[in-house]
Amino acid sequence: MRPLTTAPTWFPNHRDANWTAPDPDPRVRDFHRGLDGYAPTPLTELPLIATELGVAGFFAKDESHRLGLPAFKALGASWAIHRFLEEHSARGASEVGPFTLVTASDGNHGRAVARFARRSGHAATIFVPHGVHVRAIEAIRAEGAQVVQVDGNYDDAVHAAAEMAADANTILVQDTARDGYVEVPAWIVDGYNTLFTEIDEQLGAVGVEDPDLIAIPTGVGSLLQAALHHYRHADRSTDTAVVAVEPDTAASVFASIAAGQPVTVDTATTVMAGLNCGTVSPLAWPAITAGLDGALITTDADATRAAHDLAALGVDAGPCGAAPLAALRAVLAGPDAGAIRHHVGLTDTSTVVVVITEGTDANPVHRTD
Repeated sequence: MRPLTTAPTWFPNHRDANWTAPDPDPRVRDFHRGLDGYAPTPLTELPLIATELGVAGFFAKDESHRLGLPAFKALGASWAIHRFLEEHSARGASEVGPFTLVTASDGNHGRAVARFARRSGHAATIFVPHGVHVRAIEAIRAEGAQVVQVDGNYDDAVHAAAEMAADANTILVQDTARDGYVEVPAWIVDGYNTLFTEIDEQLGAVGVEDPDLIAIPTGVGSLLQAALHHYRHADRSTDTAVVAVEPDTAASVFASIAAGQPVTVDTATTVMAGLNCGTVSPLAWPAITAGLDGALITTDADATRAAHDLAALGVDAGPCGAAPLAALRAVLAGPDAGAIRHHVGLTDTSTVVVVITEGTDANPVHRTD
């Protein structure tokens, strides 16, 4: 493999060993199994990378094709929309459909909301921040959604979507929480548990009980929260280390762990579009501070290089999906590698899993204008 161009960056978190997460909703997996096109995504073993990193096993959970879309986001959007419609019907609510489902997105979440809104017979409006590639916008429009481009960053798009959702018959399906808005983001997190349940089954099939380390590409923190809920809930006895991976241009979890409280960071354009978020979801923060083992950051250059190397090994990874490999390469080859390995319990007998959150079709390189 080619050498890295940048120095590693890592911040450890000393999790609370007594903290346990709420149990996942047991209905989620059966719901996903019932969707047209459902199949477990591949868990691909990559022995060359295991040797490179000095571990016994290295596996990539490949989300490049999930329910007909090129990213894992379909799991959360489909379940959240289903749960909203289910709750609405059960309450006998006064609003009369059809609804307009609205969200902010850098691409993948918005496309998933648009897809499952259309399947449910509802409209969708997706707010996108400045810099989202025209191909990502066209993919959302192809799902039948209206796209509103915001002259600002992701947080600005979230604000604009929330303002629109104040209108009657307009429902916000956002994956980041805010004051008074936690139910739908929690459903989205629940939806992601299917991904980790599949990992359990796939590792079990090759004789591995649990990963020793799992690395999660992290934007607002919803997928990370799902991982922490999965590996830290009361019915599990796993000691799996969970680490977050972010772009160096949008490292809000890293900054928040370092500060000991949630902080908002300024962001810049990055090829890791789905991770370009400046604020951690307040719903995710309690799980992060209690259950996370550490935060890593990586660069566009190293994530792009990792994506090319994964492609050579048969794994279709966009830059977001390749970010964990890029970050692990950096920290495990750097001067603090020994301390980091000790902190997460990584040895030459360990199994590492990285989540490839998207394929190359999900994330065209962003504009910089």
